[in-house]
Amino acid sequence: MFNTIAHLVVRRRKATLILFILVVLVAGGIGSLAFSKLDSGGYSDPNSQSAKAAKFLSSNFNVKDPSIVLVIDSGTLDVSDPSVAASATRLEKAVKAEPGVAQTLSFWSAGNAPTLKSSDGKAGFLFIYTTKTDSANQDEIGKIIQSKFDGKFESLTVYASGRDVIQYAVNTKISKDLALAEAISIPLTFILLAFVFGALAASTMPLVVGISAILGAFFLIFLFTLFTSVSIFALNLITGLGLGLGIDYALLIVNRFREELHSGKSVEESVISTVLTAGKTVFYSGLTVLVTLSSLIFFPLNYLKSFGYAGISVITLAVAGALIPLPAILAIIGGKVDKGVVRKSALVPKEDGGWAATARMVMRRPIPVVMISLVILAIFAAPIKDIAFGDVDARVLPKSDKAAIASQMIVDRFSGQEGSPIEIIIPGAAGAAQKTEEVAAYVMAVSAVEGVVRVTPPQSNGVDLRFTAIPSMGSRTTQAQTLIHNIQTIAAPDGTLIGGPAADFTDSQDGIARTLPWALGWIALSVLILIFIFTGSIILPIKAVLLNALSLGATLGVLSWIFIDGHLKWLIGDFTITGSLDTGITILIAVVVFGLSMDYEIFLLSRIREEHFAGKSNMESVATGLQRSARIITAAAMLLAVVFGAFITSGVTLIKMMGFGVAFAVLLDATLIRALLVPALMRLFGELNWWAPKALKRFTLTH
Repeated sequence: MFNTIAHLVVRRRKATLILFILVVLVAGGIGSLAFSKLDSGGYSDPNSQSAKAAKFLSSNFNVKDPSIVLVIDSGTLDVSDPSVAASATRLEKAVKAEPGVAQTLSFWSAGNAPTLKSSDGKAGFLFIYTTKTDSANQDEIGKIIQSKFDGKFESLTVYASGRDVIQYAVNTKISKDLALAEAISIPLTFILLAFVFGALAASTMPLVVGISAILGAFFLIFLFTLFTSVSIFALNLITGLGLGLGIDYALLIVNRFREELHSGKSVEESVISTVLTAGKTVFYSGLTVLVTLSSLIFFPLNYLKSFGYAGISVITLAVAGALIPLPAILAIIGGKVDKGVVRKSALVPKEDGGWAATARMVMRRPIPVVMISLVILAIFAAPIKDIAFGDVDARVLPKSDKAAIASQMIVDRFSGQEGSPIEIIIPGAAGAAQKTEEVAAYVMAVSAVEGVVRVTPPQSNGVDLRFTAIPSMGSRTTQAQTLIHNIQTIAAPDGTLIGGPAADFTDSQDGIARTLPWALGWIALSVLILIFIFTGSIILPIKAVLLNALSLGATLGVLSWIFIDGHLKWLIGDFTITGSLDTGITILIAVVVFGLSMDYEIFLLSRIREEHFAGKSNMESVATGLQRSARIITAAAMLLAVVFGAFITSGVTLIKMMGFGVAFAVLLDATLIRALLVPALMRLFGELNWWAPKALKRFTLTH
């Protein structure tokens, strides 16, 4: 296959390049249609009990949770004061007249309901129920209500919160922050690319791979939107990974092309040799990253599935870009790849140098290096013992954000989460006299659970019963998850459904927990098989998985130390300490980091294997392999760290966490893991590195 691609690209270099450009431009044009179809939700498990409860409430009781919650602060007057009531009534009338608002309910329109009044009696709730359910319209309604009503209204002060307002605030903040991150990372990346590649002509090569991968992935995402919902955040992964993999693969291809060219081969021979060696490495590296990110499709949340779709799309196109248009360009420009010299020492790869010397030093003292490295990783990983997981709520926003201020006011001034009740439905219980005592006992048991402020009297639609439990804590917290689990352990009447925001959060977290072992099993098994096929070794795949697991553990430990314990704010900026890490972003970081680590692992093992089977000893093949590939790995990691590290400037905690997590992990992997632990362990295992049973050798790749 690679031989066919290489010769075809060399023979038809101009036609190949023109055709690929046309295909990418058409794909990008069609792919842009996906932007209006993307979803900003997808955080719930659609097959969970809470999802069934939501459908039951909507169809049988015509009930849904308020989309927006307004806190009406009356200042020094009691909310029941006539002047306050008059102003609040006019406010409610104005809100109700807004397009998309179906109905409202407030302390005043509910007959001064005490449950809708703050503990100090100086504030009341106004709940807003909307007609639209799709995420785009929810964002728009949240924007309108916040912009028109958050602030002063006559003598009242209004604070806007609730699902739609928070969703709008988070999405808007992320969009602005990503624009800032790109304004920082893109110019800096171009400067570093010129320094790393050593020439301006070569430094443009990652754009060939990156842009083709990004535009092509937009087209594939558009196709996905025709059959399923796709999160808008998939775009961030596509652009980040597209540029990152473009850098990785272009570095490998261009570096090998230069090496072949400077060894005396013709341009055509150099391109063919590059595709047969580095091209094959890119293909298997991309395949490894692809199967790793495809594990995200296993999870029940569309939010995570979307990252899986995005990962599969952008990796496929990045590999295609590295194997087709990039070699075609190199065949066209030949030695002009070194035009515009910036750093002459980077133009000609060295057979021996600093990385080879480092490898030999490590291999002379492998045991101390392994022990010290493991101690460092253990120190990094130690805080993982305190790790806890949560979900997106207003606390991911800066404390100064209007939605965050409003949400904190609800926590501080109201005894229960009236706008986010736990919904409990008992189908068929209204007309069953024999269930009366059972229902009463169940309601009493629920009301006695710690964290339940009160339980409303049961409501009936003539057939079914519904009652609500008001929790004392936020609905998307670890405390709420514990509360729901405690309620679920109570013996309930047959068919009982538990819903509401807290149950939705809990079911989503439980769904992720159930799926995680299958996803991890898929990653481990796939990676073990692929690396075995690529290297022909039993030891190397096992070692690669274990080292990546150690690196990932260290990364999660550092993330816990920073975002749960609250350290290092002086470096990464202020954020609200929630006591947990966002589950979805943590999984995304873990999968992306594991995939990129395997990317670097295959880069390194490919070159070591090539040197070893060319006749060099174990130590010399490791030294030469590290010299040839470590510069590429370190440069790629540094550039990727810049791309993702720019996200640290975000005011949204989960984006800040993603930026720091990926940047830290790739730098840790490129230095401590690849430069120290890998050569030390290669030295300790010696020729066993390449052992495999003869019966399995026939399944390995011929290089």
